[in-house]
Amino acid sequence: MKNEFARTRDEVTAWFFDDYVPTWVAVGAGQHAGDPDFILKYWSAPLHVCSTEVNAWFPDGKSVVDLLEFAHRPLKEGGYTHTVIPDRRVDVYHDNGAAIEVIWSRRRADESEIERMATHFELARTGDSWRIVGIQVIRTTLDRLNDVWPRTA
Repeated sequence: MKNEFARTRDEVTAWFFDDYVPTWVAVGAGQHAGDPDFILKYWSAPLHVCSTEVNAWFPDGKSVVDLLEFAHRPLKEGGYTHTVIPDRRVDVYHDNGAAIEVIWSRRRADESEIERMATHFELARTGDSWRIVGIQVIRTTLDRLNDVWPRTA
């Protein structure tokens, strides 16, 4: 069982941090002229997103793509070039389910910060890949996930 969890953790971690994040950043920074439908390779439809501003289901591909464009708009207007991840954690539930939490520091080329968010992603394996099926997000000024969302026993 331990090896199965380690294998799944390595797989989902690579999918998220080596594939999803660089692609999302490149599109958000305007470095990738791809179609915004790329997000459907990563975000499921339906997708649930919950924050202090939004608590909604995005039921189909069009609404999910619209959500991406909504999220990218203020970043592009703010001169977004890259994201720094001050903290992250990966939890594996079983070989088909995981959660990834990150603090995003979205920045301009001069390293000034546009926004900082703590985000929890709920992931499910779909076929031979992973999809984000739910997102919890909150604005923060903190650097550590344990300060944003302390773990209790």
